[in-house]
Amino acid sequence: MTVQDKPVTAPVPPRQSLPGRMVAFVRNTWRGLTSMRTALVLLFLLALAAIPGAVLPQRSLNEQKVAQYIADRPTLGPWMDRFELFDVFASFWFTAIYVLLFISLVGCILPRTVDHYRALRTPPVRAPRNLSRLPHHYSGTAEQTPDEVLAHVRKELRGWRTEVRPGDRDGELTLAAEKGYTRELGNLVFHLALVGLLIAIAVGKLFGYEGSVIVIANNGPGFCTTSPAVFDSFKAGNVNDGTGLAPICVRVKDFKADYLTNGQAEMFTSNIEYQSGADLQSNTWRSTRLQVNHPLRVAGDRIYLQGHGFAPTFTVTFPNGQTRTETIQWRPDDAMTFLSSGVLRIDPPGGMYATDEERRKNQIAIEGLFAPTALFHGSLMTSSYPAMTDPAVAVDIYRGDTGLDTGRPQSLFALDTEQVKQGRLLKEARVNLRPGESTSLPNGTKVTFDGAQEFVNLQVSHDPAQQWVLVSAVTMMVGLLVSLLVKRRRIWVRVYPAEDAAGTLDKRRTVVELGGLARTDQAGWGSEFDRLRTRLLDTRPDSAADAKTTGE
Repeated sequence: MTVQDKPVTAPVPPRQSLPGRMVAFVRNTWRGLTSMRTALVLLFLLALAAIPGAVLPQRSLNEQKVAQYIADRPTLGPWMDRFELFDVFASFWFTAIYVLLFISLVGCILPRTVDHYRALRTPPVRAPRNLSRLPHHYSGTAEQTPDEVLAHVRKELRGWRTEVRPGDRDGELTLAAEKGYTRELGNLVFHLALVGLLIAIAVGKLFGYEGSVIVIANNGPGFCTTSPAVFDSFKAGNVNDGTGLAPICVRVKDFKADYLTNGQAEMFTSNIEYQSGADLQSNTWRSTRLQVNHPLRVAGDRIYLQGHGFAPTFTVTFPNGQTRTETIQWRPDDAMTFLSSGVLRIDPPGGMYATDEERRKNQIAIEGLFAPTALFHGSLMTSSYPAMTDPAVAVDIYRGDTGLDTGRPQSLFALDTEQVKQGRLLKEARVNLRPGESTSLPNGTKVTFDGAQEFVNLQVSHDPAQQWVLVSAVTMMVGLLVSLLVKRRRIWVRVYPAEDAAGTLDKRRTVVELGGLARTDQAGWGSEFDRLRTRLLDTRPDSAADAKTTGE
């Protein structure tokens, strides 16, 4: 093989060192994460990840429902719980998507903001060498000098950014004009507001809290937000332990529900009284009205009217004549008729029995259904309308150990079935009662149904960033509208003296070339260009024959 026949091999690039490869990996990862495509994918994944939170029961809202859901699915339920599908918005994977989206948006927006700032300081680009190659262009003559033509054009382009430059020909001038810079500004404002919205939501989750409490209406005992213990359910922020709550006291004067003829709820209204701030020192009560989506805003908190129901009242008269009266809320099981279920446990008065064992054997439990408008099919009761027009109860009455002294947590709406199975709690009556009716047990105890009160479910919410969420959302809409409505346009005008038949320059006649380009695809730019040409160039009728306009 000769030297000329020896194959030539490509040089092998030097292998990059380990630190260099790590830097390149981090750089490429950052570029991929901060691309707009990645931000859109993460935004889609965030919306997709929120679906389980809307479909599945969430532990922060109803822990009992979550427990029942898992119990009904002994195989699938525990696995779903391991993947935090019942705590979606506090799960590690939802938080990871949220944080990555935030980083991606910030990484996208900051370079674009710098580029937009530079674009605002950069004059419009020079006119292309051949304007006839643009999608829309015009050429003709005008009976004016080049300076006069450009002066008129600049006057008509008020609001455009313009720049006049000398051309290549003798006496040639070019004008570059551009408008629509606010389109990119609107786009940036939209994305900056989106970042602000994410920050505001995160701050609200960190420092906010939310508690729900059931309050009996008709001037029943109210509540004061002195401790999370006063709430039936309380959810503190991630860095809020529930201490330092804004002191507010509330009591419910009345509740009114408006229904359509088919039983569908139309409006809920509750008149309440509240104290806050200096009112607590002077014991001053202020009146206000709550309606659905019309909360009370006081001391940085919001008090919402979330729901309502009925609380039956029973009076138990023991054999020695002593009485106990209890009113407790029962759970609405039917949203259309408000047929409700629940349980009431009553302990005998102190000193009635010699020993605790004997006292426990004579505890009373009342479990059953409440109908605001009762409808009976024989002895079976249901409800036909959600308003309380003809109330009644269908109850089972038990006597024995209700489990109040066991220390085990019990449901507010159901008895402990283990106490019944073990024979510690015996059923002694099953009756239907209307207000004022009674029934007697074998040992002489009398149970009277006194009627029912309405209760309201109030939610106290504290979100220090709520106003910023609103501001960010409104700013997003404004930025989006600006980015959709504003059009990016560029116009170039080239003028130079025309030549007469002898080939000499005629400074009173000017050759005018006009070209236009839409920076974004927008239907109607051709007709807009024609209107703009007519406004910019006052072409005389005798020179119209020399004019030539083309466009796509």
